[in-house]
Amino acid sequence: MENATSIVMGSDHAGFALKEFVKKYLTGLNVNVEDCGTYNEDSVDYPDFGIKVAEKVSSGKFKRGILICGTGIGMSMVANRFKSVRAALCNNLFAAAMSRRHNDANILVMGGRVIGTELAKEIVRVWLETAFEGDRHKKRIEKFDSIQEK
Repeated sequence: MENATSIVMGSDHAGFALKEFVKKYLTGLNVNVEDCGTYNEDSVDYPDFGIKVAEKVSSGKFKRGILICGTGIGMSMVANRFKSVRAALCNNLFAAAMSRRHNDANILVMGGRVIGTELAKEIVRVWLETAFEGDRHKKRIEKFDSIQEK
C-alpha cells in the first residue's frame, strides 16, 4: 500500500456503520487508524467531523484521510475548504483509481447511504493501492492549489 501506514477517519451518524466497517478492514491490513468520530448513530452535524479530519490532513499530521456521511457530498464540500486538501467523493472503483492517478486525492469520501460494505472495501483498497502519476497532473494540481493562496 502506497504511504498508507496511518489513516485519519471521520463520519457523521449516517456514515457511522460504514466507517466502523472500513476501520476494521484497515486495521486488518495493519493500517493505524485515528478515529475522529462520531462514535454512534446519534444525530450529529457532519461538518464537525469533516473539519477534524481535514485539519489533520491539511496540517500534514496525516497524509491520507477517509470521510463518510450519508451521500458524501457534504463531507467533500467541507474538506475541500482546507489548504492542500484534495478530497474526492468516490462511490465506484473508477473514480477511486482516477482520484489518485490524476488528482493525488488525499481524502477519500464515500456515501454511507449510497454504497454497501463490499464495494466500500474495494474502493478503499483501490484508493490505497493506486499511485499518483505525477507529470502533467502535478502541474494541474499546482494550479488549483494556488487558488487557496489568493
